Amino acid sequence: MREKIKTIQERLEHDAKFQEAVKKIRPEWSFWGIMSIGLFFFLPELITAIWQPELIAWAHLHAITEPVDIVRKMYSMLEEMFRNGVSWVNVGLGVLFLWWAAKSR
Repeated sequence: MREKIKTIQERLEHDAKFQEAVKKIRPEWSFWGIMSIGLFFFLPELITAIWQPELIAWAHLHAITEPVDIVRKMYSMLEEMFRNGVSWVNVGLGVLFLWWAAKSR
């Protein structure tokens, strides 16, 4: 298994198309690159951390008053998501993308 992974890694290291694709998806170390990472990964978690009780109450109110069943289920799932709090996976991905962008300077 290790040898198979090694051969795949060696093939990817020398594949020009793969290297070009990696360069295209790498976030840029610019104002807009950093802002996009911040807005997509950190801002939702910051909002959840600050206004978690209000967001839970809002979702619960809509979950019990919504007449349409599918929308009521959506608000219930949203309420559960807000109860779980900050997504550390999302924060970790944001940190990794910032590190990757800084490394590419």
